[in-house]
Amino acid sequence: MKRILIVDDNVFMVEVMTYILNSKGYEVTALYTGNEVFNTIKIDHPDLVILDLGLPDFDGRDICKLLKLNTSTKDLPVILCSGADNLDEALQLPGAPNDVLHKPFDIDVFMQKVEYQLAA
Repeated sequence: MKRILIVDDNVFMVEVMTYILNSKGYEVTALYTGNEVFNTIKIDHPDLVILDLGLPDFDGRDICKLLKLNTSTKDLPVILCSGADNLDEALQLPGAPNDVLHKPFDIDVFMQKVEYQLAA
């Protein structure tokens, strides 16, 4: 079973994503702040991270960059999500995520992005 880590401070969004992913057979761990991301990754070894851009304690782009520049997590796929219009710009930056997801999202688009990253 593939493991997915969701990091988002919006409880409703986490519940929706968790419900969708669980119904497709994925195991989900959720965090509501960025401060436990690295410890959780070290312990749970997720196959994918879905990371919100605007966390209360960290910028999701900074967490993504740290993951991508770390030799032990650089190959871990990251989908950065936000309602911000300039989200696509994150794909051009050093330490870029593997993909972006615009909120609100279409369930089919969400699942296509998840399945693509897990198949890569």
